[in-house]
Amino acid sequence: MALHEFSQANKGLDCQKNEMPLGFGERGYMMNKITTLISVTLTTLFGFNAIADEKPTIEFHNPPEYQHFPFSAAVRVGNMLYMSGQVGNIPGQNTVVPGGIESETHQIMKNIKATAEKYGSSIDEIVKCTVFIDNMEEWGALSAIYRGYFGDNPPARSALGADGLAIGALAEIECIATIGLKRIN
Repeated sequence: MALHEFSQANKGLDCQKNEMPLGFGERGYMMNKITTLISVTLTTLFGFNAIADEKPTIEFHNPPEYQHFPFSAAVRVGNMLYMSGQVGNIPGQNTVVPGGIESETHQIMKNIKATAEKYGSSIDEIVKCTVFIDNMEEWGALSAIYRGYFGDNPPARSALGADGLAIGALAEIECIATIGLKRIN
C-alpha cells in the first residue's frame, strides 16, 4: 500500500478507542505497547514522565565538610544520583590513606559506598563510573580491588590517566547511581 493510499484509508480513526490504522494490524498494536514500555522505563529511570512534560526535581547535597569546595558531594536529579569524584582520604581529612594504590582504592570504594547510602542509593545501584589514575602501571591493582566491590556485573566505566589529582591522590573515581531501582543481574 502506498503512503498516499494509507493516509486516505486511515482518515478519521479514533486513537483514543485504540483503533488500529489499516495496514498495521498486530504491528500497530505492538508499536503502541512498545511506546508505553519506553515511557514507563523513562519514568522509572529518570523520575519523570517523558510524555506529560513533568520535570524532575534537582537536589544539591552539600554537607558541612564540602562547604569550602566549589562542588557538591552529590546531586540528585529525579531517580539519578551524580556523585563527585572520591579519592582515598579518610572522611573529614585532607590526606590520603597510606599504603599506596591498594589502600587508596579500598578507601575510595568505602567513600563511594558511604556517599551513595547517605543520599538514598547503594553500591548495587551504581550504573556508571569514571576512573582517573595517576600511574597507568597500577591499573591492574586498582581494577582488581574495584571489581571486588561490584562482583560479576560491574557498572559501565570510562578511565583515563591523570596527572596531579587532588591532595596527591593516586586515583579518583566518580559515579552515577540510580535511587530505588532494583538490579536484575
